[in-house]
Amino acid sequence: FSNRRPGVRHSTFESLLLGRSSQSIASGFLRLWDSLNFKKDKEFVGISVFFFDEKVNFVIHGFTPVERANHYRPSLKEGSIVKVDHFEVARCSSMYMITDHPLLIHFISLTIIDEVITGAPEINLQSRLECSTIAK
Repeated sequence: FSNRRPGVRHSTFESLLLGRSSQSIASGFLRLWDSLNFKKDKEFVGISVFFFDEKVNFVIHGFTPVERANHYRPSLKEGSIVKVDHFEVARCSSMYMITDHPLLIHFISLTIIDEVITGAPEINLQSRLECSTIAK
């Protein structure tokens, strides 16, 4: 991204590396929902999210487990641009694959999510939000 803030380093989804690392992404935050285990009486197991990278036109699935859900929920605002630091990247199981992207961003105890107000990458979320609203 050419208009990122000085000192704010982030990668696109194309350059994500498997495993835990200090990499960062800046992306559009499209949607969140509670993930439930229907085999265990709809037990809450965490929060699932969609991140959008307009540069490579991809949506990627993110997940925070139940033990960190309350910590991260206030930082997750649909339609915002966020910078996410320190997370784990894993291959998405075909059983749980909900996007076309083969990887999953997993929030860990070190994960930091900040809304980017100034100097954010230019990401057109309006068309994505309209599409996801129509799909509901």
